[in-house]
Amino acid sequence: MKALFLYRIAHWCHDRGVPLVPRLIHVFNQIVFHCVIPAGARIGAGTELGYGGLGIILHERVLIGQRVMVGPQVTIGGRSGHYQVPIIEDDVSIGTGAKVLGPIRVGRGAVVGANAVVISDVPAGAVVGGVPARVLKYRSNAVPA
Repeated sequence: MKALFLYRIAHWCHDRGVPLVPRLIHVFNQIVFHCVIPAGARIGAGTELGYGGLGIILHERVLIGQRVMVGPQVTIGGRSGHYQVPIIEDDVSIGTGAKVLGPIRVGRGAVVGANAVVISDVPAGAVVGGVPARVLKYRSNAVPA
């Protein structure tokens, strides 16, 4: 059983006002997968979490699009002094150990390299890496038709 499957059950219950089940699933995910995937997070269809979600930390208000690949040990969350949290658009790939922080948008088809620290917007189709992350190149086939 994977963390994302359990998240979907918790999210369904959360949307319908069931108070206890989402909390129990949240605690189970923390113990078994060492991840934090709140029931209030919005995760699109086709999204995959590397190694079943091992070590992934998501903010409660995060918005993740469809067909996103999130590697293990990734953090997607807020930053001190900012209320907004990241928005990850469709078809994005986030490498192992990356940190995506603050009021930013990661554009469609972008690739975030392993261990990158993203604190500013990422254009669609860009490949970013480093600390802090900067654009390394643009992919010509970034957005599938």
